[in-house]
Amino acid sequence: MTVQAKNNANQERFKSFNIVVFGGDGDLSIRKILPAIFHRDLDGQLDIPNNVIAISRKEPNIKTFHQKLIPFLQESDHHKYSQEEIEKFLKKLVLLKAESPSVQAYQELKSFLNQYPERQNIYYFSTPSSAFGPITQTLKDCGLVNQNSKVVLEKPLGHSLASSNEINAEITQAFEEHQIYRIDHYLGKETVQNLMVLRFANNLFERAWNAENIESVQITVAESLGVEKRASYYDQSGALLDMVQNHLLQLLCLVAMEPPVALEADEVRNEKLKVLKALRPLNKKSVLKDTVKGQYTRGFSESAQVKSYLEDIEKYDSKTETFVAIKTYVDNWRWKGVPFMLRTGKRMIKRYSEIVINFREVKHNIFPSKEKLNNNKLIIRLQPEERIELIQMTKIPGPGGYRYKPIALKLDYTDSFKERFPDAYERLIVDVIRGNQTLFMRQDELQAAWTWIESITTSWKAANMQNVLYEAGTWGPGDDILEEGESWITKTWGE
Repeated sequence: MTVQAKNNANQERFKSFNIVVFGGDGDLSIRKILPAIFHRDLDGQLDIPNNVIAISRKEPNIKTFHQKLIPFLQESDHHKYSQEEIEKFLKKLVLLKAESPSVQAYQELKSFLNQYPERQNIYYFSTPSSAFGPITQTLKDCGLVNQNSKVVLEKPLGHSLASSNEINAEITQAFEEHQIYRIDHYLGKETVQNLMVLRFANNLFERAWNAENIESVQITVAESLGVEKRASYYDQSGALLDMVQNHLLQLLCLVAMEPPVALEADEVRNEKLKVLKALRPLNKKSVLKDTVKGQYTRGFSESAQVKSYLEDIEKYDSKTETFVAIKTYVDNWRWKGVPFMLRTGKRMIKRYSEIVINFREVKHNIFPSKEKLNNNKLIIRLQPEERIELIQMTKIPGPGGYRYKPIALKLDYTDSFKERFPDAYERLIVDVIRGNQTLFMRQDELQAAWTWIESITTSWKAANMQNVLYEAGTWGPGDDILEEGESWITKTWGE
């Protein structure tokens, strides 16, 4: 097949579309969603008929809207976008008002979409999940949902298993499962994508990817900032629901899953579901030993003194956790006895997200030095610098005897690939347009994740689990779940 034929084959997977962003003038839309569409359009990937419609609850002011958006369209380390390029995108961007989900309020949207009956309509719900049901019902009442329609749902999808199921029941009144895209931007990150290739395209790693060779797996998502403008939402969710229930569990699934039969949506999601069902639930006794939750107090961030969480939210009786660390196990043949250690928190020393595969020690050290041989480690850094490091023991050059130290073999995406590579939202939105659900959660996955999370929340309540206070600008109280000989890898490597 020629290159031109291949390009045509890929292009055929795209159908002309209208993408309607509810909450289109909100922070997420301005910072991530609309710039993602802009970059894909600028690269020529969306060179098909399309419109982008931003729905606002306020009276539309297109000039003010453009002024808010343009700085985020211009942001790039690789290219200075011209005014002409930006204006081209802005011309296809439509701002409409819909103050509330009602047939009357959606008439302008309906009239606009009815001009393009042949296009697929993609509805992106960048709103609180409490609005998902009313928006869905109104779209259905307006006759704006058909077999060519799709819906993208931003997290959080509820605050419990029951509320999540309730939201799903509302969505499925109009959309079938194959039309629903539950988005988690972590799954669109380049290094997360590369994890699949690293595991399943390299015999070296796949043969060693089991309990016989791996001592532990650590997943950390650390944030240096506090709650910022999310105080109202965050105080109702906390670190467990905000980060572990979605981001960290999805990363755990990709590390632990079995090879899928094929790289197809349901085959991949079937394997992720098996991992979630194999996660060992926690109980009143085990949460005291294998979990810790904390809340940041006053401290320092980048040498500046910062407020406590209670001061940030101006609610001094809040028991919401801003940090959580969990030790859990995947009870199956491949991972029997291997601890998966999850850690996330706000106001930590630095912002980064990474997965560490900690391999077991060599069975016998033949070298005369009494120094301990460091374990091999595979470190997959998701942000801020996307890279993969393999830590291996290497001889220090010099005569007379063996001296050795751990050295990192690095694949740095910035250094290795000079061109700009797409943001996570760019990749995921393109997959929605294509109709590829591989990187999106299925409803049974979501239910399994919530079931495991509720084993923690109910056990915390039963055990009357209290927050451990930690100073802002520290690593938090994650050491409380460690046993003798265990450590968080990032505290001893690469500081």
